[in-house]
Amino acid sequence: MIYGRIQTLMIPQELTRNLQTLATQHNEIVSSHNSTEHASQIVELDTQKFRVAKAASDLEIEGERLEQELEGLKGRLQQLDTQGVEGDDATRAKRELEDPTILKLKIYRSLGIDAGPDSTGAYNKATIRNTHKGDVYVVNIDPKFSRFFYANYFWQTL
Repeated sequence: MIYGRIQTLMIPQELTRNLQTLATQHNEIVSSHNSTEHASQIVELDTQKFRVAKAASDLEIEGERLEQELEGLKGRLQQLDTQGVEGDDATRAKRELEDPTILKLKIYRSLGIDAGPDSTGAYNKATIRNTHKGDVYVVNIDPKFSRFFYANYFWQTL
């Protein structure tokens, strides 16, 4: 029983020391905490949060606008693809009526004469097809001969 009584006396002293240690730590924490600085940090963080939220909202709106623009451009591309390189039929017909070079090429082609590029890429070669005889002539056009010479030659082969 004596041992139990000594032990009970030691426990309150130990608890008192623990209480003093915890109280000291609490006082240090409370004294080091600055409530005005904490409040200003909270306000600053709230401001940053709202800025980020607004920027995210703006970017989402811009993304939706760009998606709509992309869909419109895809539609336009599909429309242009269906028209082809030379445009739709009305545009092509109008251009063919206005451009004398295209008219000349159509006349030559209807006669069986096709202009073609040579190995250098210049159009100095003509292919003449005679459908009645079944003949095909390839003529390299040389500037040393006159246009009159080539006109006579083309008519003779047709």
